[in-house]
Amino acid sequence: MRPPITAPLILSLGDPCGTGPELVHKAWAALRSRTDYAFAVLGDADLLASLGPVRPIHDLSETIAAFPDGLPVLDRPLSAPARPGQPDPVHAPHITGWIREGVALCLSGEARGLVTAPIAKSVLYATGFAFPGHTEYLGDLTADTPYPGTRGPVMMLTAPDAANDSALRVVLATIHIPLSEVKAHLSAEPLRSLAHVTHEALIRDFGVARPRLVLAGLNPHAGEDGTIGREEVDLLQPLVVALRTEGLDISGPLPADTLFHAEARRTYDAALCLYHDQGLIPLKTLDFWGGVNITLGLPLVRTSPDHGTGFAIAGKGIARPDSLINAIRAAHDISLNRAQKTT
Repeated sequence: MRPPITAPLILSLGDPCGTGPELVHKAWAALRSRTDYAFAVLGDADLLASLGPVRPIHDLSETIAAFPDGLPVLDRPLSAPARPGQPDPVHAPHITGWIREGVALCLSGEARGLVTAPIAKSVLYATGFAFPGHTEYLGDLTADTPYPGTRGPVMMLTAPDAANDSALRVVLATIHIPLSEVKAHLSAEPLRSLAHVTHEALIRDFGVARPRLVLAGLNPHAGEDGTIGREEVDLLQPLVVALRTEGLDISGPLPADTLFHAEARRTYDAALCLYHDQGLIPLKTLDFWGGVNITLGLPLVRTSPDHGTGFAIAGKGIARPDSLINAIRAAHDISLNRAQKTT
C-alpha cells in the first residue's frame, strides 16, 4: 500500500522566454482534476496569469486545495519583461534562483519532487553559470546532503514502450560532450558507479525488485573481438565481469544496433549507453513527444521534459505538453516509491 500524499510537487519555470509558461498551463489543464498530481510553480505570477488562470499561494501547503481552480504559483517576479522567443541574460539570476529554491523545498520536505522546465544554457553562461546543464547543477546543489546509496548525478531518459506495455530506460555515461571526446571520458570506476546508481534507482525509484541491466558497446558490432576497436575487450568486458561479482545482473557489452528492437527491450530494465545519441536516438524514435529526463542518485526526486526551451515556437500556443505531463507523472510515481521504501 502506498503512503498518503502529504506534500505537492514543485515546478521551476525554466527560461521564461521559452515554451515553459505555456507548457505548465497546459500540463495543469490536463491534470487539474487529479489532486494527487498537484504541483506549484516557482515563477512570475503576472507572466503566468497572462496565459491562463493562476492561484497565487504563499506556502506550498496551499497547493492541493488551490490546484483544481487555477495554477498554483509561488510568485517570484522577474526584474524585466519576458518576451517569447527572445532569450535575455537578465533573467538568468531568476532562472537559477527558482531551481535553487525548488531544491531547498524538496530537501526540507515541503515538496516531494522537483520538475524542471527547460533552460537555455547559453543564457546562463552569459552570467557565469559553470555547469553543463541541470543535471550537474543539481548534483552540486545537493553535494553536502546525505544520500543513502551510490551518489549521482546520473541522467536517465525514459519513454513509454507500448509494444511491451512498459518503458524504455536509457542511462548515459557521457552527456553533452563532442563525440570525439567520448573515448577519453570512459573509464572503469565512473562506469562502475553508473551501473550501481542505476541498479539502486531501479529498486528504490521504480520498484524493480531484481534489476536487469545491459551495457552497450562503443564500437560497431561491439568491437567484434577487438578487430574494430579495443574498448570492449580492454575496458567493458572486464567491467561487466566485475559488476557481476558485485551482485549486479548485467549483460554486455552488446552491439548497440541490436539492443532496441521490441524483443530485445523485454530483456532488460535499463540500458547503459556510452554517449548521448546512442541512447537518445532509439528513445526518441520510440516516442518523440513523451520522453522524460530523470536524475538518478540524488537526495531528491527530479524529472524534466525531454526537450529544450522551444524559443522558435514560444508564444505561438502550439507547444505540446506530453513530455512535461509525463515528467510530472514520473515525479509523482518516484516520490511515492521512495516514500514506500522508507516506511
